[in-house]
Amino acid sequence: QVQLQESGPGLVKPSQTLSLTCTVSGGSITTDYYYWNWIRQPPGKGLEWMGAIAWSGKIHDSSSLKSRTSISRDNSKNLVYLQLNSLKPEDTAVYYCATQSGYNGPAVYWGQGTQVTVSS
Repeated sequence: QVQLQESGPGLVKPSQTLSLTCTVSGGSITTDYYYWNWIRQPPGKGLEWMGAIAWSGKIHDSSSLKSRTSISRDNSKNLVYLQLNSLKPEDTAVYYCATQSGYNGPAVYWGQGTQVTVSS
């Protein structure tokens, strides 16, 4: 069974860049047709899809965050990365990585999430 674990700083300052890592075990991030997503949930709000990297390496961006996000991976280490720059207090959220087979499929496997607070 695929397991995902997010990691990163819990507190970052406004205007800085957030770097998160999703460590994947139990499956390869290059397995055909799998998409590796970053999703966040601000306090009191719903889930927001931030973007994904496909098994092929193709990046799918959220139109609302495209200018501030960068998703990448390290195939040799089975890691997926998220960078979010120009942080604002409203970027405070729980950040999740999640995966599914097929672009439009619901995410089946989720990490436990990591809290990120943007505050000076």
